[in-house]
Amino acid sequence: MELDSQLARPAAKADRKAFLWKRFKQQKMLHLFVGLGMIFFLIFSYTPMFGIIMAFKDYSISSGIKGIFTSEWVGLKYFDEFVNDYQFGTIVRNTLVLSLLKVIFTFPAPIIFAIMLNEVKHMAFKRLVQTVSYLPHFISWIVVVSLAFFFLSADVGLVNKALLGLGLIDKQLDILTNANYFWGLAVGSAVWKEMGWWTIIFLAAITGISPALYEAAQIDGAGRLARIRHITIPGMKGTIIVVLILTIGSILGGGLVGSNFEQAYLLGNTINNPTSEIVQTYAFKVGLRDGRFSYAAAIDLIQSVISVLLIFSSNYIAKRKSDSSLF
Repeated sequence: MELDSQLARPAAKADRKAFLWKRFKQQKMLHLFVGLGMIFFLIFSYTPMFGIIMAFKDYSISSGIKGIFTSEWVGLKYFDEFVNDYQFGTIVRNTLVLSLLKVIFTFPAPIIFAIMLNEVKHMAFKRLVQTVSYLPHFISWIVVVSLAFFFLSADVGLVNKALLGLGLIDKQLDILTNANYFWGLAVGSAVWKEMGWWTIIFLAAITGISPALYEAAQIDGAGRLARIRHITIPGMKGTIIVVLILTIGSILGGGLVGSNFEQAYLLGNTINNPTSEIVQTYAFKVGLRDGRFSYAAAIDLIQSVISVLLIFSSNYIAKRKSDSSLF
């Protein structure tokens, strides 16, 4: 009996290998796509991580790639320099305030919009609204900023011309150059651009809710708001938590919209600089303009470490407080 069992093991192993190989051939196109994705991340995401050590070295661009490994080790010199920089407080404040405002406004917006679209019964109108809402996602931030200039410029902007023509203002509003308007402009344009795109995910979550629950609730006399509160929102709970974890993890980059750098760099200028200068734009400028690659790497590494800690912290809290988590 024991001998038969020992003889059967290699045969079973061979059968399993044959089965796996047959399955692999059947799914070869799927494996090809996955492989291409892995190669992409390996080349553009993981390989560049060797450059992190620049943050701890006195690197000069003249030494080339070899200099990343051969430059003098300076430890935490550039981290200390950034923390003690006279602009540190302003830059960190702008980054945090802009990121928090985006979380407050851009995270609930697609959830609310998805619930509203789900309640629309006219399918043609629903598809039209959904299509129009997510089209801005495919517009680059350069085009968005150009549109902002076209509508909001103090000199030639249509909004200023309309308000002056209606007598609602006495002089032009300097929306694009006033530091007091930058945060509102950045958040508003981010909501407009990305709300429809993220609505697709939440609509998919709503689609997974059984229609029988709505029918039973309606028979029991539950109104529309009651069905939304007790069926729709709980049914979206898992998706909401996962998206919230990802949002918190990328909060320093802009959360759902992930566009802090593009907006601050393209909409920022010397006049609104007190509110538009953020960690990413500061690192970009000192890195490329001043050629201080080690200093810029140290700044970005600080932000990356904070983002990783936020992801793990938010995931841990979500796992403790609910049954849903990212990992």
